[in-house]
Amino acid sequence: MILTLKTGVTEKEINEIKNKVKELGYSPEISKGLDKTLVLVKGERAIISRDIFESFEIVESITPISEPYKLVSRKWKKKSIINVGGVKIGSGNIVFMAGPCSVESLENTMEIAETVKAAGATILRGGAFKPRTSPYSFQGLGEEGLKYLRKAADKTGLKVITEAMNIEQLKLVVQYADIVQLGARNMQNFELLKACGYVDKPILLKRGFSNTIKEFLMSAEYIASKGNTDIILCERGIRTFSDYVRFTLDISALPVLKKLTHLPIVVDPSHPAGNRDYVEPLALAAAAAGADGLIIEVHPNPQKASSDGAQTVYPDQFKEIVRKANAIRELLK
Repeated sequence: MILTLKTGVTEKEINEIKNKVKELGYSPEISKGLDKTLVLVKGERAIISRDIFESFEIVESITPISEPYKLVSRKWKKKSIINVGGVKIGSGNIVFMAGPCSVESLENTMEIAETVKAAGATILRGGAFKPRTSPYSFQGLGEEGLKYLRKAADKTGLKVITEAMNIEQLKLVVQYADIVQLGARNMQNFELLKACGYVDKPILLKRGFSNTIKEFLMSAEYIASKGNTDIILCERGIRTFSDYVRFTLDISALPVLKKLTHLPIVVDPSHPAGNRDYVEPLALAAAAAGADGLIIEVHPNPQKASSDGAQTVYPDQFKEIVRKANAIRELLK
């Protein structure tokens, strides 16, 4: 539940509330606004202590949170803007994250970074560790790939987003990346989620391709519960009976998530498309539905890409996606 404190409360009074919350066996979170201070009382049975907190003179109102996710709920906070070194995700504009599916070489990464920046991207994406369905597919360059991403980003002024698949990789990735990506296969890797809660970097969490919205938000709650609330949600398509595309992009998830959570929402149109011809329409649909960002696979020669070449767009295609998506967003303002 959320305790809204009266205007003008002192630090001593806030601490008295915090101490009472802890005394009852719950966990407090404090949010100070310009006029009001909110206290989130975390605990499955916290609401049974409502009468105790109503007796405090400084408590103006009490709001129950029925959802099992508390810290990522829109009831706790109206809106979050994640600031990644000056790149603000969730501020109203579309943030473009672009680059190769897999990092291949320093020269190739440099070329792509310069190309996507010129088209309007502010974040360079690329995989150094690749979770592949086949054990015989290209698995990525590892730390060497991370170094290539960092060099290309530093030269162009872009930020870096790349995936970590386990706790050991996470320790390495945070040394090079500005945003840590958790892929769909790891959405319910709870030990990895908890480890990300202790990381001082934003986390982009992709929805699992067979997971519900509630499960998605509970995974985000795992991260937030350990202290890291700089979380970006990513819708990347779910598995349905459709066999015309790789996955079905759940556009309806965007307005639903906007209603349920304060976290910014990015859409990956590349993975559900599975075919570069479908990436643009899916990206534009996401822009119209209110996506805070788009993460897109781009390569100068997709036919020679080390992975996911079929769904990777050419630089000119990416440039058009940026232009049209921005035009849609301006139209909707």
